Amino acid sequence: MKKNYLDMTGKVAFVSGGSRGIGAAICHGLANEGATVVVSSRKIEGCQKVVDEIIAKGGKAVAKTCHAGKMDDIDRVFDEIEAEFGGVDILVNNGGTSPYYGPIADTELWAFDKTIEVNLRGPFFMSSRAVKQMQKRGGGTIVNVASINAIQPGDLQGIYSITKAALVNMTQSFAKEYGKDNIRVNALCPGFVDTDMTQVMKDNEEFMTNFIGKLPLARMGDPEDMVGAVLYMASDASKYTTGTTIVVDGGLYA
Repeated sequence: MKKNYLDMTGKVAFVSGGSRGIGAAICHGLANEGATVVVSSRKIEGCQKVVDEIIAKGGKAVAKTCHAGKMDDIDRVFDEIEAEFGGVDILVNNGGTSPYYGPIADTELWAFDKTIEVNLRGPFFMSSRAVKQMQKRGGGTIVNVASINAIQPGDLQGIYSITKAALVNMTQSFAKEYGKDNIRVNALCPGFVDTDMTQVMKDNEEFMTNFIGKLPLARMGDPEDMVGAVLYMASDASKYTTGTTIVVDGGLYA
């Protein structure tokens, strides 16, 4: 009998920032492999739309509101998951923000605080709650969605790049401490992907011409291009992989 290494039947997966873009694509991918997906973001309407699409295809999903930067929201949603499903087996920290685009020395305090809050503090405490549930369930997987900016800072994206570099280091820290509990933690570094967050760069014709010209695959990424790597890291296909980062960038750093 063939073994399906990506099979996630019976697993409970929580995806932050799951209402659109890369997050929505990941939710669909996890559901296609049998996971029950908790689709989460700040607004319930977007989450419910993804849930309805998953259910229409025969998958299992529920919608939950959670602001990745608010501790009360994080505590509530993980309490609800434990009460309803017994806990989480897969956590995908995909929620992110980039409210400031400009010279790093001109970063205002509000933009600094918001970027840290959503891109780093949220994933840290979501991981902390998830780990405790995974320990009770005999293990689990965490996938942190970082960015190629973690490897090399993006132009005029200083504080965003700093948070994504910290997220990669956080990935390694959690992986080292909780491997003994059969909990694996890895990171995805997407390249330039066609999402709402990249709109300011897509609107810059000169940037687009220069950037796309550097890519061996000669195109922007689609959210669906990120799903395969996440499924690998979230499933038994990667059962001896932890603390690592997978770059999916269209060959930018080739």
